[in-house]
This record gives sequence, structure tokens and C-alpha cells, in this order.
Amino acid sequence: MEKRKFPRMLMADLQVDVSDGIGFFPGVVSDVSRFGIGISDLPKKLDTAAKKMTIVISGQGEHFKMNVRPKWAVRDGMRKNVGVEISNAPWGWTEFVMGYEPVVDKDVWGEIRL
Repeated sequence: MEKRKFPRMLMADLQVDVSDGIGFFPGVVSDVSRFGIGISDLPKKLDTAAKKMTIVISGQGEHFKMNVRPKWAVRDGMRKNVGVEISNAPWGWTEFVMGYEPVVDKDVWGEIRL
């Protein structure tokens, strides 16, 4: 059962730098939503047990700095994939992601049944 409020969208050409409070590591954004991000290709030494992390996402002429909480992590050989929840999404990030969300037809008159 899907628990997500907002859809995840696959992304290309977005890089991310992740700080676990000890080190700073490069990775790749694999998918996004308004309040969550999938990050791949991180080094396994990233401490995903950290309660919070700071990330900077760069690409497509944009830069977004956010505080996040790791929700899950999966090792893939010498690398790691991590899913994070955005603690306080900046408005610019929300606008950026909304530009990629599928358009939903919200015809209120089509919802009324007599």
C-alpha cells in the first residue's frame, strides 16, 4: 500500500552533496517528491544512522540547501542508496518539484453526484 501524499518523480542531471555532520559526500538524486528524496551513489562510509543531515542539490541552474532525516538506506557494494525526508522544504524546492508533478484534472463539477 502506497503511503505517499505526493508522487515520486524520477530525475536526471541533479547532483547532491550530503553532510552527516562528520563528512561531506557527493551523490546523485534518483527521485524526488515535495518532502522526500532518493539519493544514490553515496559512499558506504556516510553515517545513515545520523538523526539529521544537510544536503545541497545542484542542477538545471538551481541550488537547494535543506535539512533532511534519513528514512532508509541500502548498501550496493561499495556504495549506498538512501531515502531522506525533508524536514523543512524551502518554497523554491516545492515550486521546482511541482513543475515536474503530473497534472491532475480537478473538475469539481465532475465530482458531484445527484
